[in-house]
Amino acid sequence: MGRMPEMIMRGRRFWYLDVGDGVPVLALHGVFGRASIHEPLAEILGPGYRLLALDQRGHGMSEHGGPFDRDAFVQDAAAFLDRFGPAIVYGHSLGGVNAYQLAARRPELVRALVIQDIGAVTGPPVVEQPVLDISGWPKFTRTREEFEEFFAAFPSPPYFNASLVQTPQGWRTLYDYDDMMAVQHGNVGNWWSDWLGSSCPALVLHGSESPLLPAAHARQMLERPNTELAEFPGSGHWLHDDDPERFALVVRTFVNSVRHDGEP
Repeated sequence: MGRMPEMIMRGRRFWYLDVGDGVPVLALHGVFGRASIHEPLAEILGPGYRLLALDQRGHGMSEHGGPFDRDAFVQDAAAFLDRFGPAIVYGHSLGGVNAYQLAARRPELVRALVIQDIGAVTGPPVVEQPVLDISGWPKFTRTREEFEEFFAAFPSPPYFNASLVQTPQGWRTLYDYDDMMAVQHGNVGNWWSDWLGSSCPALVLHGSESPLLPAAHARQMLERPNTELAEFPGSGHWLHDDDPERFALVVRTFVNSVRHDGEP
């Protein structure tokens, strides 16, 4: 079990997961996520790596409230790595956009990228429905089981259940629903210039059944030099849950190759 320290960055309180020692690997979760869901990455990486997973603004135990524009997320990640040094950066969905925009804007902080199931274009015409309407989600339930029953119909229930917390009013999510709608809208755009704006080694992970990264667009992302594409047949957006064995093998192989090309 890793530590969950807190820190103040850019006038805001953040929490993060810290596991292991060695080459830093920064993990950035997607919308509705939190740092703790990345703890299995520590075992996948193995000895010689230090997993650092950030509760990004509005998520987990980190401070809530905006702004939730692209610059805000990227500057948070940059401020974090300014303290820990250059890292291999893994990002899922929202976290993937944050990761490759960080590489474009602060290349000295990013040794390599692992981008899970998100494209250089995150809205129409590539992604028809990039925003999930959560206005009908329950705000509170009497028991955790009631919330878990609601999330049981979602593609990756463990991902959503990880943010449930008990309060005097009942069970709720750690995040604010209005915040999450703002986060989603802020992530929609054409980010080709950022995707093409860095040259570090990059690995794109694509689930064949994902609604957020069409196969044709995933192949287009290979226009970026020094980029590999790993397909996950039959998997969706949460491919790490759908095919955990292949996910572990592909990520470990790529990260080890990057490490052996650079410092030990």
